Amino acid sequence: MDVVLRYGGVKRSADDPDPWVTKVRKGTVRRVLAYFRPHVGKVTLFVLVAVLEALIVVTTPLLLKELVDSGIAKNDLGVVILTASLAAGLAVLSAALALVSGYISGRIGEGVTYDLRVQALDHVRRLPIAFFTRTQTGVLVGRLHTELIMARQQFTGLLMAVTSLVVVVVVLIELFVLSWLVAVITLVLIPLFLVPWIHAGRVIQRRTGRLMDANAGLGGLLQERFNVQGAMLSKLFGRPSEEMAEYTDRARKIRGIGVSLAVYGRLAFVMMALVASLATAFVYGIGGGLVLAGAFQLGTLVAIATLLGRLFGPITQLSGMQELAQTIVVSFSRVFELLDLKPLIQERPGAVGLARNEAPDIEFDAVSFRYPTADEVSLASLEHLRAERERGEVTPDVLRDVSFHVPAGTLTALVGPSGAGKSTITHLVSRLYDPNAGSVRVGGHDLRDLTFDSLRETVGVVSQDAYLFHDTIRENLLYARPSATEDELIEACRGAQIWDLIDSLPLGLDTVTGDRGYRMSGGEKQRLAIARLLLKEPTIVVLDEATAHLDSESEAAVQRALKTALRSRTSLVIAHRLSTIREADQILVIDGGGVRERGTHDELLAGGGLYAELYHTQFVTPGSNGAEPNGTGPGLVHHLVREGER
Repeated sequence: MDVVLRYGGVKRSADDPDPWVTKVRKGTVRRVLAYFRPHVGKVTLFVLVAVLEALIVVTTPLLLKELVDSGIAKNDLGVVILTASLAAGLAVLSAALALVSGYISGRIGEGVTYDLRVQALDHVRRLPIAFFTRTQTGVLVGRLHTELIMARQQFTGLLMAVTSLVVVVVVLIELFVLSWLVAVITLVLIPLFLVPWIHAGRVIQRRTGRLMDANAGLGGLLQERFNVQGAMLSKLFGRPSEEMAEYTDRARKIRGIGVSLAVYGRLAFVMMALVASLATAFVYGIGGGLVLAGAFQLGTLVAIATLLGRLFGPITQLSGMQELAQTIVVSFSRVFELLDLKPLIQERPGAVGLARNEAPDIEFDAVSFRYPTADEVSLASLEHLRAERERGEVTPDVLRDVSFHVPAGTLTALVGPSGAGKSTITHLVSRLYDPNAGSVRVGGHDLRDLTFDSLRETVGVVSQDAYLFHDTIRENLLYARPSATEDELIEACRGAQIWDLIDSLPLGLDTVTGDRGYRMSGGEKQRLAIARLLLKEPTIVVLDEATAHLDSESEAAVQRALKTALRSRTSLVIAHRLSTIREADQILVIDGGGVRERGTHDELLAGGGLYAELYHTQFVTPGSNGAEPNGTGPGLVHHLVREGER
C-alpha cells in the first residue's frame, strides 16, 4: 500500500492525483537495502559486535546474582571481590565495544549516504537544461544535500537500534531461564505499547515528508531572495513587511510540524516508560513473594530486576526505531523520485567522437522543435509553484521545418524579431535540446551520434548574460581549460581586451568576481566570457548577442579580437549589431519559427523584405545599435575603489 505524504499541510482524499505529492512506493525499502550490499562486511562485523555487547549485558546480572547469593549471603569476601572485579572488567569491555560499534555504524551510514549522494549528483548533472529552467534551485539543493544529511544522521541511531534488538532477544531468553513467570508477565505488558507505537509511526512518516517539503520550500525562497540579484530586486521593488510575513508564516508551519513530530516521537518513549514502571512493580511484588516462599533466592530477584532495567532501555530505544527508519525511507524515496526522472538527452551507445583538427560545417535538415512540458522534464515537488494549468500542458512548436547550411569556417548571422527562435537554434547546435523532428548535423554527423565530450570540446558558447562563479578571475577562466598556463591566460585576456583592467587590479587574476560576477559590469563580464572562449579554442563558436553589454569602444576592441579568434572557425552569431552582421558570410532572417530570408547584407537589403525593415528600424535609427553601456554591475574597478582596495 502506497504511503502518501502531503505538501503544505493540505488534507486531501487518498485517491487524490495531486502532483504535489511524494509517494513512498512499494519496493522502496528493498531498494534502500540494496545500498547496504557493498558494505555487507561492515554490517556483519557490526552484528558480531552487537552480539558481544548483548552477551555482556546479560552476563553482568548473573555476576550480581552470584555476588549476592554466593558472596554476601554466605559472607565470602573472595567471591564478592572476584564477581565485582569481573563486573568492572565487563563494564570496561562494554565501553570499548560501544566505541567500536559507533565507528562501524558511522562507516556504514556515511558510506551508504556517500554512494547515494554521488549517484544522485551524477544523475542530476546529466538532466537536460529544461529541467533546471523549471526547478527551484533551493529546493533541488535541499533534496540533494540537506535531506541526505537528515538521513545520514538517522543511520547511526537506526544501526544502534539493531544492537538494542539483539539485547532484547538475549535478555528475554535469560529471563525465561531465571523465571518463566516473570518473563511471561513482561511479554504480556509489551504489546500494550505496540498499538500506539504503530499509530505514531504512521503519523511520523506523513509529517516527516511534510516537514521536508516545508524546509525545502523555505530554503528555495531564501535562495532566491538572498542571492545578489534577488536581494537587489527585493530592495528596489520588494515589500519588506509582506515578505517578512511570508517568511514568518513558512517558519511557523515548520515549527508546527516539528512540534507535532516531537510529540508523536515522544509518545513511544512515554508508553515505554509506563510499561517499564508497571513491569518493575510487578516483578518486585511477585518476585519478592517468590523469594519469601523460597521459590528462588534474593540474588535471582536482583538479577531479574537488573535484567528488566537492561530490557526496557533497549526497548525504549527500539520505540524510536520506526521513526528513524521512516525518516530514512522518506529521504531515500525523495532521492529515488529524482533518480527515476529519465534524462531526455542521453549519449547513445557507440557514440563517436568528433575530430577537432579542422572546423566542421553545421546543417539543419527539416528541424522542428517544441520545448518539453513540465511533466516531461521535471517534478512538481521540485517546482513547488507549478500552476494548475501546467499539468498536462502541450507546448507549441518553436521551430518548424528549419533547414539551412553553415559551411565550414564561415560566419552565419541570425537576425529577426524577439521570440522568433534564434536562441533556440543555437541551443540545438550545442545540444542543450534535441529536435522533435529532423536532424542537426555537425561535420556530417547527427549530433545524437556524437559523444558529449567531443561536442563540448567542439562547440564554444558566449551568451548575452555571461555567468561567472563566485571565485577568482583565474579560476573562472581555467574552468574552460584547467591546464592553461599563466601566459595563455594573459594572452586570452589580451585578446578579449580585458587584460589592462585585470592588470590594474591589486590582486590581478586572483581578484574575486563576486556572486555571479556581480562585482563586475556587464561589459567586463562579457569580455571575461570571451576570454574564456578564446582559452577553450573551440572549432565552432556560438555567440548569442555576445556584445550586447559593450559600449562602442569596448565593442570595437572585442570585435577586432573576435575577428581574429573566429578566423578558420565555423561561427553562428545572433546579433543586433550592424558591425557583426556586415562581417557575416550569410545572414538568416528567422521569423515565426522558420527561415524567412537568407543571403548577404547587400542581397537582403536589395530584396526589400523583413531584413530591410529590421535594418531601417534597428540599425539605422540613431542610438538603436546598442552603443551605450548596458552593464548589470557598476564595474570591478568601481567596487575596488569603494572598498578601499585601491
